[in-house]
Amino acid sequence: MGVYKYIREAFQQQYREKSPAYRARLVSWRKGPTIERVEHPTNLSRARTLGYKAKKGYVVVRVRTGRGSRKRPHPWGGRKPAKNKAYVNPGQLYRSIAEKKAARKYPNLEVLNSYFVGADGQYKYSEVLLVEPSAYAGRLQSGRAYRGLTFASRKARGLAGKGKGYEQA
Repeated sequence: MGVYKYIREAFQQQYREKSPAYRARLVSWRKGPTIERVEHPTNLSRARTLGYKAKKGYVVVRVRTGRGSRKRPHPWGGRKPAKNKAYVNPGQLYRSIAEKKAARKYPNLEVLNSYFVGADGQYKYSEVLLVEPSAYAGRLQSGRAYRGLTFASRKARGLAGKGKGYEQA
């Protein structure tokens, strides 16, 4: 087995067993800012799978998104029929929300991909891979996160695994 398989298994085991190191990591993340640039990816095997390289032009950002699937609307502005819904659904994955947050914070970088790194009772944490457009040799379109072109956004729309660059089954 290669080293990345061991890294992946260790990360999955920490998450399944909720180890003390994992819990301490979540506590420190909760005390930190919502969007934080990190030196190295938390899950190196996943980051490498999604296109990360340890060279100039690649940036890893950890993003905290609020947890909870649906929200009860408030009747602010009057009780109108348009506001008469039981629940409001965000309609997108937390990963795609995290990608958009990171893209707003770093407007000079493009979102390459993202992956899940942890969750506690209040928040979900994702790491977003950002890249300078010049470092990626012009193969990235601009504004991918906003236009629903990242893998998380495509998955939310039911398009993951279909289209250019994917094998058709």
